[in-house]
Amino acid sequence: MKRIASLILVIALVLACSLSSAFAEEKPAIGIITMAENGAFLDMKDGILKGLAAGGYTEETAEIVYQCAQGDATALSTICNSMDGYDLVFCIATPATQQFVNLESETPCFFCAVSAPVAAGVISEMATPDRNATGTSNAIPVGDIFALADVLTPGIERYGLIYSTSEANSANTVESCVAYLEEKGIEYVVKTVSNSSEVASVTEALISDGCDAIFVPNDSNVQAGVTSLAELCMEYGIPTYCSSATTVASGCMATIAIDDVGIGEKTAEMALTYLNGTPVTEIPAIVVSADYISANTAMLEAIGIDLSGDSLQVGDITYAVNYIGE
Repeated sequence: MKRIASLILVIALVLACSLSSAFAEEKPAIGIITMAENGAFLDMKDGILKGLAAGGYTEETAEIVYQCAQGDATALSTICNSMDGYDLVFCIATPATQQFVNLESETPCFFCAVSAPVAAGVISEMATPDRNATGTSNAIPVGDIFALADVLTPGIERYGLIYSTSEANSANTVESCVAYLEEKGIEYVVKTVSNSSEVASVTEALISDGCDAIFVPNDSNVQAGVTSLAELCMEYGIPTYCSSATTVASGCMATIAIDDVGIGEKTAEMALTYLNGTPVTEIPAIVVSADYISANTAMLEAIGIDLSGDSLQVGDITYAVNYIGE
């Protein structure tokens, strides 16, 4: 009897261990990748985590791994390869998304805040995702931002546009800017940088070329040096408009911005749809609209603009105003 009881106990323990292993294997592996860290990208990551938690995916129920390449292309490649085989991966912004999608992995990619997904080559059509990827686009409302500039600083005759050609999203935004300015008959000068150390000298060149305002797209190279751009523009009294509230926080004057936490949450909601059984190809990519004005109080004061209300009408839309630096 003792031998039988011992045998039963051993079998029970083996079964318990097997079941425990099975449950452990069912714990999904979820990756979050970004090329660099800034306020916007960290907010997007927080939004993704918040959205996942709302669907029951937390550190207790899933293996959630966040990695940042700190601006290093080689590190980004290594990170993406290390997550090939996960249940799904979130990629914040264009560089990380392009790197992961180009692996042609069987792991679905849910991209967050890719300004121009089709132009960047991560999907062919927004409505019919391919390449095992879908997600959210923060398409820059170029026309609305220039309309904001007409309200805050009317009479601008020549814009300076600065970006790095290595980033498809910023190149696409600048193309949209050029099309808008040419349609309106407004002069412009376009200059590029290859890294952040060139931002100050290129800004000085734009000012020397007679630009009386500067527009900055979402561009990690320019963002890394945008403080020097803002300081120069403040010194010369040049208003600066941009594509992100993070860039406003770094010194640029104003933009019409999206809710970065909110776009992260929306991206997580799309991933939850996949985890609940919907194929990636049946989850259309979406554009998340900008919905408020972000304004830098120090730059407003330097330019001599009195903007203090809680809202501002631009065209037919009244936007809430969020002041940075108060």
